[in-house]
Amino acid sequence: MIMAAGDELTFHEFEEATNLLAENPDLATTRSDQQTPKGHVAVAVGSDGSYGAEDEVEESDETMLLQEEKQQPGFWTFGYYQSFFDVDTAQVLDRIKGSLLPRPGHSFVRHHLRNRPDLYGPFWICATLAFVLAIIGNLTVVLAHRRNTSIPYSPQFHKVTVAGITIYCYAWLVPLALWAFLQWRKGVRERMGPYTFLETVCVYGYSLFIFIPTVVLWLIPVPWLQWLFGVLALALSASGLVFTLWPIVREDTRLVASVLLSVVVLLHALLALGCKFYFFQPLPLEHVTPPAQATALPSDVLQIPTPQRHTPA
Repeated sequence: MIMAAGDELTFHEFEEATNLLAENPDLATTRSDQQTPKGHVAVAVGSDGSYGAEDEVEESDETMLLQEEKQQPGFWTFGYYQSFFDVDTAQVLDRIKGSLLPRPGHSFVRHHLRNRPDLYGPFWICATLAFVLAIIGNLTVVLAHRRNTSIPYSPQFHKVTVAGITIYCYAWLVPLALWAFLQWRKGVRERMGPYTFLETVCVYGYSLFIFIPTVVLWLIPVPWLQWLFGVLALALSASGLVFTLWPIVREDTRLVASVLLSVVVLLHALLALGCKFYFFQPLPLEHVTPPAQATALPSDVLQIPTPQRHTPA
């Protein structure tokens, strides 16, 4: 009875398939338990004896990738630079955190940029630092003027322009010079593999973030505390640059590596000192008026001698 039921099921399945083929002669049946190996072509035979081939899996995937891939625009177009601003808030915050907490053996490019440098973070960090320098520098003079009205004050709007030019030139020209030098040393030392220009700009841009809260803290009218905050910010920022550049320059000679890192730290220190002395000039504690000097009388003025009184003995 079991065999009869099995034959009946087989007969009905074959009958349904036959009816389908009779209604649509162009259809071909395939077995679901057979899988086409990757890289091979699945062939089906039609009712007219012709062969039809399906597309291979690899070819279809490549076709989809080619269709989705867009043509890279030229560097003179806006679309070329648009990709460098395609970052989200989480990525920017992660890169800022990496620049604030440098660690030996922890490369900023390898662990945070990951072959995806951006210009969004460096652009706004430089713009914020320039405005903060100019505004806080004027605000310190305002507060000093309110404490002592004898200290003169006048708005210095030109400091915004000076700060913007200084910060942006440093964030672009110094990485350009460093990248060009490393490219030249790459030809001398074949083992060296320098970072790209955009990666170098990105490293310098994020390294300047620590100076933004430092400049705000310079509002505290305590000179030794201001210098303490400045030294700590310079140490964190410069150490981040050194830890990032060390895996590249260590392939060079010891002399070249030492001189290059020393120049990087020296330029960073000059930027911090220049901003401190220019935008935060030392103010006098009190305004002391000079004493009036006795003026000599002209020679043509008749001087009347004062009579002397004699006291009786």
